[in-house]
Amino acid sequence: MKTDIQKLVDIMARLRQPDGCPWDREQDHDTLKRFLVEEAYEVIEAVENKDHEHLKEELGDLLLQVIFHAQVAEENGAFKLQDVIDGISSKLIRRHPHVFDKAAGITSKQVEVQWESIKINEKKRKEGEGKRSAIDGVPMAMPATLQAVRLTEKASRVGFDWPGVKEVMEKIDEELEELKVSISGTKKEEIKHELGDLLFAVCNLSRHLEMDPEEAHRACLVRFRNRFKLMEKMAEEKGKKLSDYSLEEQDKLWDKAKEVLKDA
Repeated sequence: MKTDIQKLVDIMARLRQPDGCPWDREQDHDTLKRFLVEEAYEVIEAVENKDHEHLKEELGDLLLQVIFHAQVAEENGAFKLQDVIDGISSKLIRRHPHVFDKAAGITSKQVEVQWESIKINEKKRKEGEGKRSAIDGVPMAMPATLQAVRLTEKASRVGFDWPGVKEVMEKIDEELEELKVSISGTKKEEIKHELGDLLFAVCNLSRHLEMDPEEAHRACLVRFRNRFKLMEKMAEEKGKKLSDYSLEEQDKLWDKAKEVLKDA
């Protein structure tokens, strides 16, 4: 395994040489950010499609991004890939005392709480007491739905949470009413504020339901794509375009497409 990884490291180092690839030489941490995000989403797509061959390829592309960033950092004198590997290895051992210190049996939920506690203490030692919040460690660059889940998870661990689904549903109703009131006005910032509160409450509900809001939303988008394309196909079979139909007729086509694809 070490030899295989080193081969990839050597290839990347060669690409970054003065006589290597012009494009690779021009990249830095900032220019690589979007590729890292794109590759991560392609991995997710392969997982959701249960396409193991595609997953293997996409994991390779994602690994390349890690190697790329490590190579750039080494050239800047910041750190090497070995430092990255050593760092995550030490972190895994520190945060799994129930495995490596042979602690007593522990549940999955207790592992989560323990992990967060160890993580906070590590950060405090690094940054000094009083500089850490219970909700720190959630990157602002994360998709908003994932941020919402992670932030409310962390807040929940110190007791700041709704008791259950019923209370969250009531909060959603409350936020929806506030949004309706703001829409009746003309202040766009206020509408945006209330819309954000409603979305946040829905994400909180998904956490209480133990569902991933991003996954649920993406499944909804897949259904929308399939139904809309079927509507277009049904219109085409009649020698028309979808835009030739009235909204009422389009609604009927939508219902028909929904019925056809309900078991898909």
